[in-house]
Formats: sequence, C-alpha cells, structure tokens
Amino acid sequence: MIDVTTPPTPQRNRPLLGAKRVYKANTKHIPVLATLVLLVVMYSVGVYNYDGFGDTQVVLNVFVDNAFLLVVAVGMTYVILTGGIDLSVGAVIALTTTVAATLLEAGWPAGVVLPLALLIGTVLGLGMGCVIHFFKVEPFIATLAGMFLARGLSLLINRNSIPITNDFWTQMAQKRFRFDDGVFISLNVVIAVIVVVLAALVLAWTRFGRNIYAIGGNADSALLMGLPVGRTRIAVYTFSGFCASLGGVLYSFYTSSGYSLHGQGLELDAIAAVVIGGVLLTGGSGYVLGTVLGVLVLGLIQTIITFQGDLNSWWTRIVVGILLFAFIVLQRLVTRKAK
Repeated sequence: MIDVTTPPTPQRNRPLLGAKRVYKANTKHIPVLATLVLLVVMYSVGVYNYDGFGDTQVVLNVFVDNAFLLVVAVGMTYVILTGGIDLSVGAVIALTTTVAATLLEAGWPAGVVLPLALLIGTVLGLGMGCVIHFFKVEPFIATLAGMFLARGLSLLINRNSIPITNDFWTQMAQKRFRFDDGVFISLNVVIAVIVVVLAALVLAWTRFGRNIYAIGGNADSALLMGLPVGRTRIAVYTFSGFCASLGGVLYSFYTSSGYSLHGQGLELDAIAAVVIGGVLLTGGSGYVLGTVLGVLVLGLIQTIITFQGDLNSWWTRIVVGILLFAFIVLQRLVTRKAK
C-alpha cells in the first residue's frame, strides 16, 4: 500500500534550488564590486604618490573631461546588455560635430542645428537596428557598415577642422556650475548625469528595461515568451545612436570645433568602459552604475599618467588592455561558477 502522506522527492530539493538562485543573483554584483575596489585603490595610490591629486577639482575634472564618453558608454551599455555591439559611435561623433560646425559656419541658427545634429545618430541607429532585425545581419557587420558610412560622410563634407564661434555654442561650452572658488563642473557633466539617471531608471523600473535583460539572457526564450524582441533591439540601437549624437554635441562643446577625425577609437573606449564596469559581453547582466565606474577608471588612468609626467600617453592604452583582459577573465570565472 502506498503511503500518500510521504512528500514527493522534488520537494526536498527546493531549498537547494532556491539557494542556487540566490548565489547566481549575488555573483552578478562581483564584477561591479571589483571595479569599485579598483577605483578606490587607484585613487588611493594617486593621493599617496602625487601632491594635489586629492583636490576636489581633480576629481571633478575626470567627469568634465569624460562627460561625452559617459553619454556614449550609456548607449553602448544598452546595446551590450542585449548581446550586441555598436562600432559606429566614434564615427557618429565625427559626423555630428562636422555637420554642426559646417551649418553653424554657414549661418544656420543654433536652434535648428542642435536638433538636426541629434537626429543624425538617431536615424543611423534606427537604420542599423532595422538591418539587424529584419535582415538578420550580425550587429558587428551592420554597425561596422554604419561606422564606414558616418566617417565617410564626415570626410566628404569637410576634411579640415572647423572652429565653432556661434554665440550659443560658445555660451554652452563656457557654462560652469561653481561650488566654491576653483571648484566647478561644466554643462556637459550635468547633461551626462541626467542621461545616466534616466537610463538607470529605465533599466530598473520599466518593461523596456526588463525586455533588454531578457533578450540578452536568451533571445529565443524571450521570443517564445511573447516579448517584443525585434522592437526592443531596434529601440536599443536607436537609443545608442542618439547617445552617440548627443556625445558628439558635448564633444563639440568640449573642443569648440567640428572635425571628420574626431572620435577615432572612441567606440573602443566606450566598449572598454562598459566591460570594465561589469557588463557581460554576452549580454543579460550589468548595470549603468558599473559603466559610470568604468568611465571613471579610464579617466583616473589618464589623470595618473598626466600627474606622473614622464610617461607616454600610450600607456593609457596598455593599462586599459591589461584591465580588459583581467575583467573578461573575471566575467568568465563568475559565469562558470553561477552555472
């Protein structure tokens, strides 16, 4: 006779399954925590070795000098979270600054040039997203084509550096928010912080953000669950294009010029910042806050090399390359343990 009061075997394993889920959730934070620890160590080393490194303005200058990169990296974060990549962002910055400088030099009002400049990357991102979704083209190839297109158009418009002397652009470039004597941030930093906050809230609290994580985790499963995979991917690349154009506008504020060679290699800096910030290259895991930390790490490397004084600027690339290897290995170790 069967004892119906005996609980089935699967019931006994449920606590273990729950513990495994908790372990997986906790491991997601390891790369971000590693980046935070690295940032603290780098800053401590800088303060210990260099006079004046601990000044408040030195820290704020990291934000001032990298605000445009932070905006671009936020858009790249969305793309990489879906398991994609966007190689066009550096070229979009060049095209945005070149078009803006050319139109302003021709006498166009800033109120018309600014939205047109922001529209450039947005339209290109929309086009790349549609190609990726409807024609099943790999993101690497589609965005590589977008990179060549944007860089080629900027070279076609003007190969020379174009100074921007428009009154509105100059005022925006010189706008400062002062906290004390010699302590300030630029308008670029304020815009970058707004973008970061909004992007983080969208990822954490909206259905669109949950869809991004689901697609990055497993696109086929997300499709079977009835999630709008195609629409979400197109929106992500459109957003990345918009961030690239906005980054181009901020870059034109920062340099007061438009140039077809602006932003060379910046797509690699953005990818590096996202990966160092703990976002998995395979998608599905990561945070905007991690990207902010990644950008700050890149900025601190440049600052330390500047304070050292006798090191070539190419040491920045060497150190970033080493950190990328380290964080990619860390990601692999974390994902293996989670499985």
